[in-house]
Amino acid sequence: MLLFKIFIVEDDPWYGEILQYHLGLNPDYEVTLLKTGKECLAQLSKKPDLVTIDFSLPDLNGEELFRKIRATQPHLPVIVISAQDKITTAVSLLKLGVDDYLVKDDHTKELLWKSIIRIRENLSLKEEISELKAELKTKYDYSNTIVGNSAAIRQVFRLIDKAAASTINVSITGETGTGKEVVAKAVHYHSPRASQPFVAVNMAAIPKELVESELFGYEKGAFTGAQQRKTGKFEEANGGTLFLDEIGELELGIQSKLLRVLQEKELTRLGGNGKVKLDFRLVVATHKNLADEVRKGHFREDLYYRIVGMPIVLPPLRERREDILLLAQHFLKLYSKENKDTEYKLSADARQKLVQYPFPGNIRELKAAVELAAVMSEHHQIEAADITFMSDLTKDPLEGKEMTLREYTRLIIKNYLEKYQDNVVLVAEKLDIGRSTIYKMMQTGEL
Repeated sequence: MLLFKIFIVEDDPWYGEILQYHLGLNPDYEVTLLKTGKECLAQLSKKPDLVTIDFSLPDLNGEELFRKIRATQPHLPVIVISAQDKITTAVSLLKLGVDDYLVKDDHTKELLWKSIIRIRENLSLKEEISELKAELKTKYDYSNTIVGNSAAIRQVFRLIDKAAASTINVSITGETGTGKEVVAKAVHYHSPRASQPFVAVNMAAIPKELVESELFGYEKGAFTGAQQRKTGKFEEANGGTLFLDEIGELELGIQSKLLRVLQEKELTRLGGNGKVKLDFRLVVATHKNLADEVRKGHFREDLYYRIVGMPIVLPPLRERREDILLLAQHFLKLYSKENKDTEYKLSADARQKLVQYPFPGNIRELKAAVELAAVMSEHHQIEAADITFMSDLTKDPLEGKEMTLREYTRLIIKNYLEKYQDNVVLVAEKLDIGRSTIYKMMQTGEL
């Protein structure tokens, strides 16, 4: 284990040796006693973990030495020990960034011991946070999460890099299952906001009457049932990134309120009067063509130009067929790792079957297909017969069976909800039915 290196800078040999002996009782500490400020500066190349300095040294006073230390070692913890008990001196040094200020008295040794423990705990916490940041960055490194080598996906990589390096809003478009949220996370976790919150909201999954309270939050008593203040998604994302998925489902009234928040960088909670200042990066996603929605009058033109920022278009899997086998192998490796199992191989017939399939459900459908194939395979060799696609699963239910119109309706809606990940708004649009029909069937337990 590496020792924690401490420099004690003290011109009084007797007092310095007392401190050196006291701290040296901890076997984890390597304590070096130095007599002058210049000697300390000359020894900084040895990379101490902490320095204690006497305020009244013969060559430099505590403030001068501290400034010189910080000039070359800006993150090195420094404790000043002084015979002066002037509060103004202590406050001045603490404002400069000194980690602690101790007065020489009978309690100095114990206070110094406790101060070093606290500083070490803070250093350990900073290291932990740094490791977590690195882990998150690796986790959402698009070379790990967005697999592919096609020209189309390499263009997506380039756009992610450019978006992450800027503060511009980002709009991601693509069919369901192409990985829009994965791209949004890649942008966030490679940006300067990576250590701040990433808040994802699926606008299509929130009933329209709750959208405003979910986004803006509300004060206690704002409406019946508001028992306490609730922070909205805008505030939760403060300092970080707000990801609004399926933004094309927002109603015009909410669109105007969103525009105001983006323009003014502040909001008022429902039932409140005070303004809440905001600082977040907006990333939006949709399966719709928002420019067409603007022409149809379904989406505000001013909001469209505010959010479009850097557009990233995700190609459907059928347009990047050279990536299908790479993705399949990637998902099989993940499956093996999660199940602590031997890796699976694809036979030639299985590879051909995968490459020829159009994958209307895109990457999500491919992942489901290869995971099921792994379960069905023998001896970790996946054959073509082991692979079942979503289209195969949805053929039979409506064939050769006599059902009432209500039963047919229920089955169709259920299949569409499964296909589109419970996106009620999108399913209602696809089937040309009212959302209330779906919500009612959910409430009665039919779905």
